[in-house]
Amino acid sequence: MFLPTTIKEVRERGWDQLDVILFSGDAYIDHPAFGAAVVGRLLEAEGYRVAIVPQPNWRDDLRDFRKLGAPRLFFGISGGSMDSMVNHYTANLRLRHDDAYTPGGKAGFRPDRAVTVYSQILKRLYPHVPVVIGGIEASLRRLTHYDYWSDALKPSVLADSGADLLIYGMGERVVQQVARAMRNGYNAKLLRKIRQVAFLSDESYVARLDPAATIRLRSYEECLADKTAFGENFTVIETQSNLMEPTATLVEAVGDRCVVVTPANTTLTTEELDHSFDLPYERAPHPRYAGKGDIPAWEMIRHSVNIHRGCFGGCSFCTISAHQGKFINSRSERSILAEVEHVVKSPGFKGYLSDVGAPSANMYRMGGRDRELCRKCRRASCLHPKMCPNLDNDHRPLLALYEKIRAVKGVKKAFIGSGIRYDLFDRSPYLETVLKHHTSGRLKVAPEHTEDNVLRLMRKPPFALFERLTADFHRICSQEHLPYQLIPYFISSHPGCTERDMQSLAGKVLGKLHFNLEQVQDLTPTPMTLSSVMFYTGENPYTHEKVYVARSQDEKRRQKAYFFGEKPAMGQPGAGHPARGKETRGKSGPGFRPGRKFTKKG
Repeated sequence: MFLPTTIKEVRERGWDQLDVILFSGDAYIDHPAFGAAVVGRLLEAEGYRVAIVPQPNWRDDLRDFRKLGAPRLFFGISGGSMDSMVNHYTANLRLRHDDAYTPGGKAGFRPDRAVTVYSQILKRLYPHVPVVIGGIEASLRRLTHYDYWSDALKPSVLADSGADLLIYGMGERVVQQVARAMRNGYNAKLLRKIRQVAFLSDESYVARLDPAATIRLRSYEECLADKTAFGENFTVIETQSNLMEPTATLVEAVGDRCVVVTPANTTLTTEELDHSFDLPYERAPHPRYAGKGDIPAWEMIRHSVNIHRGCFGGCSFCTISAHQGKFINSRSERSILAEVEHVVKSPGFKGYLSDVGAPSANMYRMGGRDRELCRKCRRASCLHPKMCPNLDNDHRPLLALYEKIRAVKGVKKAFIGSGIRYDLFDRSPYLETVLKHHTSGRLKVAPEHTEDNVLRLMRKPPFALFERLTADFHRICSQEHLPYQLIPYFISSHPGCTERDMQSLAGKVLGKLHFNLEQVQDLTPTPMTLSSVMFYTGENPYTHEKVYVARSQDEKRRQKAYFFGEKPAMGQPGAGHPARGKETRGKSGPGFRPGRKFTKKG
């Protein structure tokens, strides 16, 4: 049975009032890959009466916001699985004509800045009902952040939305604690004791906090006046986010109020993560969408299985570690194999798992050998500038899992559709196994660039490792007679990348390695990433090194030109390192993933 979405469905359950009503920018797909479904099922399992309002109409008389009335505990709001601004706009700020999370792929069913819009509406209609915001859009905007779409610093989403509480990161454990704290009504004292939340307070509350466990960030107004202050804030926020057991509360003033961010929880246990995935999902879109067209995001993942969360790569442009955490949280083999069995029995399954993956497909069960060293560590990445000697990168547990999945009756092939980290390879036959048994014809990897100065700012490994991978890929494909393609992703217009760097990249990728160009996209400076901070400030906040930034459309076009047979004249802004101090203000917009894709036959 699906969670109810209408008053009719609520009454069919015999309920006279709901405890929690969730609003989401996505269509309702009852599956563990979609946050609203996960939160709803977790609260349901705790005995709460929960409903979901997917993609409410914010333009009309707001009947979608009124139809279920007021919940007993709180409204929960998420912009969806993607940030609404990234969802809406291409890399040059053009409005997209589709939305992968909507039936028929139709655009226009969620507003810009969905979290803020939904929250403002609900606070206006139901001023006395608590509003709790979460998901990636709220999570990465919990403090002052650079907004690429307006080319400006924005304060915490709490300041604009009017929400009472923000849950950041992966919220399974937290949302249950929030519900318990509200069982007898809104209790600010209890809610403010919960880890991994943010809220607005006055200065008197902050004054009562333990100074030894409180970090005062530079205010929003100070960040507006001084880009260096914004960069300094980021280094503190990122460092605290990457601690195994954070203890500090962060405080950032905005106007006459303060945003208070409590320290994050420790990573979910395997048992907790299994529980989240084992809930009784229908594993399908709600029947309300029948006849309205396929939902592309659902079609993409319906025959896939996620095996872990988190990523310790720490790439400068990526939001995964900022939202999911640096430490790997792996599911048990039992839980994974049970989901595989569900997929095998699902309608339309023809024997092919589209992906057995994760943020980085080959980090399953990896972590530090000595956990005490991990507790003391303050690195953003376990792989940059070089692999941590304490990291256990043993691929054998993953290889054993693959073997068991291949043995499941009904599975003809289990593909690895997620990207893999080749800088993680150990001495096991991992690459050979993936190519022989788990590749559909294309293997995805992400070198991102070729030039050392750019790779350093990206927190990516030397390009020589990709060249080694290319050689190994060809050798194995030749030995096994596999007509496969290697799919590398590259980034242009990343802070620090000049036109000359892109000329070198094109020479190495198109010339020396003979890859064929398929598509090109620009960097997307998304909130709470090092890349976005460098893009806005023009410097590395950790070192204060000045960094050239290609800001204008002309600069960005020139960086791409080499991939399309053009030869732009050198000596223009962005042509080389001497131009780093000359920043041209302009607009360019975000795409879903800042990468460029090439293929090469094996």
